[in-house]
Amino acid sequence: MEVITIANNKGGVGKTTNAYQLVCHLANKGKKVLVIDLDSQANLSSTFGVQIQRTLIPEWLIGDVELEDVLVAAEGEQEFYDNISVIPSSRHLANLSKLLILSEQEIRRNAGRKERLLKKRLKDAEDFFDYVVIDTPPMLGDELIMALVSSNRILIPTQAQDFSIDGLEELMDTFEIIRETENPALEFAIIPSMVNKRRKIEKQRLEELSQSFQITPPVRNLVQMQESISMKTPIFLMGKKSEGLKDYKALWEALSL
Repeated sequence: MEVITIANNKGGVGKTTNAYQLVCHLANKGKKVLVIDLDSQANLSSTFGVQIQRTLIPEWLIGDVELEDVLVAAEGEQEFYDNISVIPSSRHLANLSKLLILSEQEIRRNAGRKERLLKKRLKDAEDFFDYVVIDTPPMLGDELIMALVSSNRILIPTQAQDFSIDGLEELMDTFEIIRETENPALEFAIIPSMVNKRRKIEKQRLEELSQSFQITPPVRNLVQMQESISMKTPIFLMGKKSEGLKDYKALWEALSL
């Protein structure tokens, strides 16, 4: 089972869009996919047709409920949706840090450290899923740290703009700490996202980004991408001549997914 986290400590860079496209792509290939929405805004959950009043993710993490108690089937007309299960989020998840503090003694007894909680709980999913895709909030909090400890690789969507590129430094520092202390096999890929190739400044920033990091083929800022999310229709169903489909085909090939 491969665990993939979509992360960036800056919002508005296309995390949820890329997570949605990745999950649908894998499910359409016949893979069983577990989606974990660790963002309290719950955008990825709602894109898969799942809306709940109160998430049980904190209770699941500390072991009060089992995996089957938090799983919800994704909703969609196409057959590939049958391959997708969701652990949905809600606003309640914003209280996760406080709840972890209150459960500190139990966490130490069961997992040693709170950073290892998600990794421990995902062992129950190994016999049922081929992939786990985790969407994270735009901040360096407990949710992101637990996801990094649990993952095989992290995909980092980033815009080709100054503030987005500057924000990578803090995230990469955290990535290196996690790799040195908890997860030495963790890999990463930077995905230039929401790119407008007609803008000279973005082309220049892309070149600078590629000099500092190994980057994937870019995903352009196309109207189709926005339509895909609003219509809850993955890009591969939006026509073979779709420009967005070309971008994602190149991305999945580069990532061997």
